[in-house]
Amino acid sequence: MKIGNVELANNVFLAPMAGVTDMAFRAICKQFGCGLTYTEMVSAKGMYYKSENTRAMLALAPEEKPAAMQIFGSDADIMASIAMEVEQAGANIIDINMGCPTPKIVKNGDGSALMLKPLLIAEIVRKVSAAVTVPVTIKIRKGWDDSSINAVEIAQIAEQNGAKAVTVHGRTREQFYSGQADWDIIKQVKQAVKIPVIGNGDITSPQAAKLMLQQTGCDAVMIGRGAEGNPWIFKNVIEYLKDGSIVPEPSNEEKVHMAMYHLKQMVELKGEMIGVKEMRKHLAWYLKGMPGSSTVKVQVFKLEKAVEIELLLQNYLNELM
Repeated sequence: MKIGNVELANNVFLAPMAGVTDMAFRAICKQFGCGLTYTEMVSAKGMYYKSENTRAMLALAPEEKPAAMQIFGSDADIMASIAMEVEQAGANIIDINMGCPTPKIVKNGDGSALMLKPLLIAEIVRKVSAAVTVPVTIKIRKGWDDSSINAVEIAQIAEQNGAKAVTVHGRTREQFYSGQADWDIIKQVKQAVKIPVIGNGDITSPQAAKLMLQQTGCDAVMIGRGAEGNPWIFKNVIEYLKDGSIVPEPSNEEKVHMAMYHLKQMVELKGEMIGVKEMRKHLAWYLKGMPGSSTVKVQVFKLEKAVEIELLLQNYLNELM
């Protein structure tokens, strides 16, 4: 499929997730065929005020391209200025976050708080689109709460002001990630705009991905929490959509080996102290549901050296075999 002038290998995407979709994880998902990766959301103000930590989040792995970089903020002029820097940093697509429900983001008027201000959304999309040559897209929610369901209106406003695609997460801000995603709102948005619509929410299996595409008519699916500890999901979904093939789930051995590989990539990317610390949650996801894994997960959170974690995982694997 295409977003603007960007040709993508397939329509199965990785959602941007703060603290999760760093370069190491994105590169792994790409190895399993993910059609488009997104950086963690990056603060436009953070970049404007020259935060090096913020800027570092924009680094892309060579094998990721084409890739999307996601920015957030609520000052249209700053957003447009930073969008130019993001394009220069190598973004093939610039995505604007209008769906993050986190209180510290929302209280600043960013993320899903923007859905309460349609006119501001129009200004942001218009100015960002005018400032760059790459496609600009947005990621929104169903609405702020059940009394403010305006995803269709926001998608139309974005399209009218230059957006080349819209991702819709079928939950309100008030829901956060609870309850069931409403796929019908994705269908309504698809019927209301001509630009590609990407469906997001509750894609945890190949069957769910196909069902979303069938029920909503959306152009692509975006997988978030379903990919945590499970990068195999991309290959599984792609094969199932292609010809109905059911790819076997990874074995416990494959999961442990992938966890060890991921750990190595994290340490190379961020250094041992930060890499080990940030890897702990991924390790818990990889081991979830495996026999006796709860004890291992407790131990992982006490270790600070990569070699210690590797030894622990290898011993655990030996016990399983």
